[in-house]
Amino acid sequence: MEIINTTGRRKTSIARVYVKAGKGLITINDRELTKYFVSEIHQTTVKQALTALKVEGTYDVTVNVEGGGIKGQAEAVRLGISRALVKANPENKPVLRKEGLVTRDSRMVERKKPGRRKARRKFQFSKR
Repeated sequence: MEIINTTGRRKTSIARVYVKAGKGLITINDRELTKYFVSEIHQTTVKQALTALKVEGTYDVTVNVEGGGIKGQAEAVRLGISRALVKANPENKPVLRKEGLVTRDSRMVERKKPGRRKARRKFQFSKR
């Protein structure tokens, strides 16, 4: 199997994912998964696609991720891995679709509007 590369995005995070046949090593920004994502929740999020297909020890995953926060990065990596697994074997798509791992979460932060304190928050109204 050759190297499969895909992109995953979430909020302002962008993850470039490279998947190849191997022993199950996950490297993110030249660091081990447990060193980059210290929280168990984020580690589980990253591995979710591999766990759904029961192929944890089958692929080596290398990721370059930038932008956003920790959770956004973890979800961007998850989407990238899901897309790579679908590219490797199209029969994986229905299983990943059922888990909701193939769909890009398009929610972004709403921009601040002029004359407001935040996107929707107005300044305090004073009657007198």
